[in-house]
Amino acid sequence: MFTGLVEAMGRVVKISAARSIVNLQIEAPFSGELKKGQSVCVSGACLTVVSFNNTSFSVEMMNETVKRTKFSSLMENGAGTAVNLERALRAGDRLDGHFVLGHIDGVGSARSLHDGGAGSYIVEVEAPPEIMRQIVGKGSVALDGVSLTVIDSHDGCFSVGLIPATLSNCTLGKLRTGDKLNIETDIIGKYVLTKLSDAFLLKRGGFSDVNENKVNNISLERLMEIGW
Repeated sequence: MFTGLVEAMGRVVKISAARSIVNLQIEAPFSGELKKGQSVCVSGACLTVVSFNNTSFSVEMMNETVKRTKFSSLMENGAGTAVNLERALRAGDRLDGHFVLGHIDGVGSARSLHDGGAGSYIVEVEAPPEIMRQIVGKGSVALDGVSLTVIDSHDGCFSVGLIPATLSNCTLGKLRTGDKLNIETDIIGKYVLTKLSDAFLLKRGGFSDVNENKVNNISLERLMEIGW
């Protein structure tokens, strides 16, 4: 579990592949403090430390992780790539961002960047339909592991704001139009969507405890009635 608040920026220094496993060696300021088996969020993806020294650590990715993230392009020219890094949340820590699992839902791209004033930027992110269905205005989303608030969503894209502090502390500060982004939608929104989908499936299957009124007229009380 992570918060979406970037702890440090690192740099990919070596990439190697053996059978179905891709190994990334990442230079990071806190490498010497790690332990084998710990989880680190690398630009949004939860990866496990397999080795480390005082200057860098190594993580492994299976094919599913490579395919689902923007890391699929690292094999060609990934050495030197900057990445956002965050160590796992500890019990009792202050949660200043939102609950980020490090499970990437898919890849989007920066459609446009607009000046938001006072050194900030508004970014429109183009995303596939399965991700857009989970995007909620004023809800949370993680882009490359950074916790952000959705401003609006329309026409296959959603927008977020990047304040100067965010721009200076993570890789989004160098974002350009067309750049790929790892996207993780809000886990709370996923749960609600799953419950609603279950309700529709139960209704379609003929269960009497989920009727049309409960499904089509959604409120907090209705969500509680169908198990949320």
